[in-house]
Amino acid sequence: MKALVLSGGSGTRLRPITHTSAKQLVPVANKPVLFYGLEAIAEAGITQVGIIVGETAEEIREAVGDGSAFGLEVTYIPQAEPLGLAHAVLIAREFLGEDDFVMYLGDNFVVGGITDLVDAFRAERPDAQILLTKVANPTAFGVAQLDAAGRVIDLEEKPEHPKSDLALVGVYLFTPAVHEAVRAIKPSWRGELEITHAIQWMLDAGRDVRSTTISGYWKDTGNVTDMLEVNRSVLETLERSIDGTVDDDSEIIGRVRIEAGAKVTGSRIVGPVIVGARTVITDSYVGPFTSIAGDCRIEDSEIEYSIVLRDSSMSGVRRVEASLIGRKVEVTPAPRRPAAHRFVLGDHSKVQIHT
Repeated sequence: MKALVLSGGSGTRLRPITHTSAKQLVPVANKPVLFYGLEAIAEAGITQVGIIVGETAEEIREAVGDGSAFGLEVTYIPQAEPLGLAHAVLIAREFLGEDDFVMYLGDNFVVGGITDLVDAFRAERPDAQILLTKVANPTAFGVAQLDAAGRVIDLEEKPEHPKSDLALVGVYLFTPAVHEAVRAIKPSWRGELEITHAIQWMLDAGRDVRSTTISGYWKDTGNVTDMLEVNRSVLETLERSIDGTVDDDSEIIGRVRIEAGAKVTGSRIVGPVIVGARTVITDSYVGPFTSIAGDCRIEDSEIEYSIVLRDSSMSGVRRVEASLIGRKVEVTPAPRRPAAHRFVLGDHSKVQIHT
């Protein structure tokens, strides 16, 4: 069995972060989202992985390498532009061959991994197996309709009037039967080859399509709100570990990981919090559910429920929360007079200010 991991796409909902970084490499608890998926695939006993890459291919290659760090053998499959999940299957045909495979969206996060799902699929081998979960906003997802017996009878991609609240989670399992389906379908109104259309084609052709509805935790980390929520979920499992330096004037409360080379002086940190290597925190407060990457500097500031990427600094700032701060960012107070705001903001930014 093989795996096909989708790591293309432009990550428009995470701009401006994704103007300079692949969305799959934005860190959760100081580890790229993509790495959690690769680890889950390896834990399921799959070693051959094809990674679909687009305009951020070089960055993905640099981060993942040949896959040996994860116990995997990685093949990179270029996709000139994001033309849909079924298109990814189409262009991966040579890599996939006649093997069964799991397709995993690289910016998705499934707590508990996929081992049980893969084991069940290997044992029973339906033509397709999809994961479903109940969501509050089904219009944003592919949606499945089940009959009274729980069988899949209909699939729609981002429907205006959903027939259910069951969204497709970004993990799919297929036998080679799916290749006929992706060749048979036409692009949707979005100009993409939708995997929901391919699975619907399989249903109409009488293929064995099964579903599993999960009640556990799943998130599509495509926007800042979901990134922060996934970060919170992962930090909930954090174990306390103080490998850096903490002075006697500092207070460390709860599950806090301070990595080697980090230095905390005159500060209060309330977990769960992770502080990356060589980061310096001075005279500051770091509140729960915060991930601060390596080589950062937090001075005379307050921050909580946030993600700070590497090489960034905050000085004299009160108070930052529910924020995603990119790499090499400097956050400082604005001058009190004249009463004006000065910004350097990326495309599609949203700013809230007090007037």
